[in-house]
Amino acid sequence: MTDPVSRTILLFDIERYSDRDDVEQAYLRRMLYDVADRTLDAAGIDETQRQRADRGDSVMELIESGASVTALLRALLNETPVQLRAINRMAAKSAQIRLRAVVATGFVAIDGQGGWVGSDLNHACRLLDAKLLRAALAERDNDFALCVSDSVHLGIVRHGHAGVPPEDFHPVTLDSKNGPLGAWLHGPLPDAPPEALPEALPGDGRNPGQGRGPEAGRPPAPAPPTAPHGSGPAFHFTGGAPSFGGSLVAGDQHGVSGGTVHGDVHLGGMDRGGSR
Repeated sequence: MTDPVSRTILLFDIERYSDRDDVEQAYLRRMLYDVADRTLDAAGIDETQRQRADRGDSVMELIESGASVTALLRALLNETPVQLRAINRMAAKSAQIRLRAVVATGFVAIDGQGGWVGSDLNHACRLLDAKLLRAALAERDNDFALCVSDSVHLGIVRHGHAGVPPEDFHPVTLDSKNGPLGAWLHGPLPDAPPEALPEALPGDGRNPGQGRGPEAGRPPAPAPPTAPHGSGPAFHFTGGAPSFGGSLVAGDQHGVSGGTVHGDVHLGGMDRGGSR
């Protein structure tokens, strides 16, 4: 096995490839190769700077560390969607091609059989296969969903280089058989069940308050309205004891409609003797 070397890892995968017949699969593979080649050409990455591995419905590219990752991201965000639109505009419904893509960085070695070996490569493959990335593509009409690793976001995306707007990337946690994986999804989060959406990971360097849960990337909920002075008590339920116009119901509370509240009740600052 060779010594591990630093590489940029680019992965593409065709959506619903196994649902097609042999003729359609052969066509989709040709289109996949064409999209990958045109994207890399647009990034200024020629064939001498990359190695390709064929995985049937996907391709894996190992790109030399000297090639520009910024140019690659710019090409993926601009050239790849253009290529997909051009292909699908002329293709029958059964031959439409939609792609998931992952960009990561890490160390990869080549074993004695020519296979690629490395935990960073395994990590990238698991990002590509994650349910959340599949869900994101399923909900989009632009035929493309891109995810980048934490290292790519930290080193490139967050700095706001031309053509790579950081505000379009959202932190996510993707499920895998080896546990949760941190990554950044380009474009909106999918409208998926909460258990399929990312969870907050404390101390991971993301912006305060911008978690990985269902509300990640969405504006905060507005504060409950307060009642005007003299308009009577306002009822706010926030997960603890209910408050009435800023005051507190102490003791046990049973029921919301038609129930009975037990314990001391303080409304608008009134004390137990009935005076304010």
